[in-house]
Amino acid sequence: MNTMVQSAIQTSNEMQRQLIARAGEDADFRAQLVADPKATVKQEFGIDVPDYINIQVHESDWNVLHLGLPPGPDLEQELDEERLEAIAAGLCCCG
Repeated sequence: MNTMVQSAIQTSNEMQRQLIARAGEDADFRAQLVADPKATVKQEFGIDVPDYINIQVHESDWNVLHLGLPPGPDLEQELDEERLEAIAAGLCCCG
């Protein structure tokens, strides 16, 4: 995986950690994140998430744990220029 993609994945992971941490402390923020994740990302980070990127928020409970897997090793082969730019901006970590 090239350095730019690796750095973008780290940026995306850090953004996710920040959102999860705040959602764990603030019930209103959590509800907002579940209801409208793109607007919440814009509010928190000033980033307009492109229409082709879908953000799904899944809430775990005591009976269900959601595990998000990163893109597979063939990520770089599937990226077009627009997605590569989004990754470089930290907007997403997947192709």
